[in-house]
Amino acid sequence: MSISSLKGGVGKTSVTTGLASAALQRGLRTLVIDLDPHADTTTGLAVSQGAGTEAGQLLRDARRADLKEHVVPSGWLDMLSDEDRQRATLDVVPGSALSATFDRPDIRPKDLRRLRTLLEGVRGYDFVMIDCPPSLSGLTRIGWAASHQVLLVAEPSLFSVAGTERTMRAISIFSQEFAPSLRSAGVLVNRVRADSTEHEYRLLEMERLYQDKLLLPILEENLWWQQVQGAAYPVHLWPGDQVRDMARSFDQLLDQLS
Repeated sequence: MSISSLKGGVGKTSVTTGLASAALQRGLRTLVIDLDPHADTTTGLAVSQGAGTEAGQLLRDARRADLKEHVVPSGWLDMLSDEDRQRATLDVVPGSALSATFDRPDIRPKDLRRLRTLLEGVRGYDFVMIDCPPSLSGLTRIGWAASHQVLLVAEPSLFSVAGTERTMRAISIFSQEFAPSLRSAGVLVNRVRADSTEHEYRLLEMERLYQDKLLLPILEENLWWQQVQGAAYPVHLWPGDQVRDMARSFDQLLDQLS
């Protein structure tokens, strides 16, 4: 599953790490591929800089590389008990600025197949997430070409709603040309403020536009979320009750996406 947005700053990385935390809690064998050159998801999953072979290099060597030999475990595994750690799998293909080599609008069809080629021989995962950069250039399309579905992350704002509409049209066109099995997994609304009239209006607009594609629950803004991410910590293991509702929301979303 590719996780995408056309507009930056909507919390795409937060959604990726939240779903990774839910998958880890459930015991799913999970792989996260960080295609965003900013590599925020790599940092959020507590992967040390320089660990493993980063995504850009693997894309260059797609025909020769064995992906399983280059993934690195998330640092989150060190937070588990010894017994839970033995059963858990949360692997990461780290991101870095080198990936930007492929993030161009005129990417060639053979380059679109590079990640799909890397994943063809990989077995043993229940759930694979691809964190795409906030654009419709080469890296996002490489991620889509290797995916069965695309999760769109949006926020309740005019620009995000417009960007999400364009992205849904782009998915439809791309699937017809390059990935017949690709479909939209739905639209996830993030960073919703309950006391905002503008957010309430935009949510009603999204319900009208996307109907059954709008995923529930929506993710409300949580002031503790920055601390969770700043600590590179799984939300399900965060001490205290401050983000417990958010952890439950990610559990429900994972149910819908599985």
